[in-house]
Amino acid sequence: QVQLVESGGGLVQAGGSLRLSCAASEKIVSTMMWYRQAPGKQREWVALISSGGSTNYQNSVRGRFTISRDNAKNTMYLQMNNLKPEDTGVYYCVVQGARSDSWGQGTQVTVSS
Repeated sequence: QVQLVESGGGLVQAGGSLRLSCAASEKIVSTMMWYRQAPGKQREWVALISSGGSTNYQNSVRGRFTISRDNAKNTMYLQMNNLKPEDTGVYYCVVQGARSDSWGQGTQVTVSS
């Protein structure tokens, strides 16, 4: 199973920006996604990017977040701008698999008001 390592999380003030990265241990040819989990809440889907570069976003982040991938580097990114306190949570990188999805360990994003 592919190994995924997220990085780039941290503490930022509302209105600030962060860029998350997800490095995969091997070439990824399937859809990649970001999920997040806020304290006390269920994990939720944030954004996805297909192997061909098509993207889609949860309504609450559309226009503020941008998902991208660099297939040559086996890496996916999430540029997060105009962050809000409700964006706080652990962000997970996910690779869609034929039988099961692969998940990273997560990176913490904290947005202070």
